[in-house]
Amino acid sequence: MLPSQRRTQNRSKPPAMLCSAADHRGGLTHESHKKDVEQVYLRCSEGSIEWMYPTGALIVNLRPNTSPASYKHLTVCIKPFKDSAGANIYLEKTGELKLLVRDGDRSPSKVYCFGYDQGGLFIEATPQQDISRKITGFQYELMSKGVASDLHTVSAPCRPCSDTEVLLAVCTSDFVIRGSIQDVTNEAEEQESIIHVGVNKLYRQKSKVFQLTGESGNWRGQIKTLLECGVKPGDGDFLFTGRMHFGEARLGCAPRFKDFQRMYKEAKDKGLNPCEIGPD
Repeated sequence: MLPSQRRTQNRSKPPAMLCSAADHRGGLTHESHKKDVEQVYLRCSEGSIEWMYPTGALIVNLRPNTSPASYKHLTVCIKPFKDSAGANIYLEKTGELKLLVRDGDRSPSKVYCFGYDQGGLFIEATPQQDISRKITGFQYELMSKGVASDLHTVSAPCRPCSDTEVLLAVCTSDFVIRGSIQDVTNEAEEQESIIHVGVNKLYRQKSKVFQLTGESGNWRGQIKTLLECGVKPGDGDFLFTGRMHFGEARLGCAPRFKDFQRMYKEAKDKGLNPCEIGPD
């Protein structure tokens, strides 16, 4: 509870924080300070924070269970909950505040990323007539700067991958499948497209995004990409690769499968393929 809270009916509640199942070891710690400011320390690489009836301010310190020397190579991404309200979220470093998410900003699925060394998160409650209806919350992830760059490419995000990029993606992606595009759902409000994929061969997946369906006995799943990429249903198989981001599969390289077979064979004949995968 914040230090100067009064016993009113709608008092602020300490933030609830959830870490991913794989990262419970470090947990979190609390530290209360003066002037209605509370500090929390999160030691998970991903999770979520939910602050009910926000008043005062909250400082979120991310302290992952890795060597401090590696912190400079990390990127932090946050994704506010769709109904998050009641506070502004700032990036804070040495007392300087930079507004990251304004209270009331309704940008569906928008993700905000910054380098770990750029500062920490400072969440400040905004004046409210009735705080009982406000909950501020977001998901967060820490990842290497290389992975973050793949997920949030500013220049030419829909550019086809080169042969070298495809072969590296096969080795490093969170999922690699051979499949076809069954359908595409465009979400104009979120500026995203959902690709409904029928899976012919599952090479690798870190999360159970692609699952066996009971009705047809086939593997199916969904992959998200930017609406501007203009993905459309079509014939033929593709090699789909990509990353998991906030529990969703995000499209990386996706060449036609026959093109992947060609580039894989050429690299293997020259002894240049970075990893082994059965392309047939």
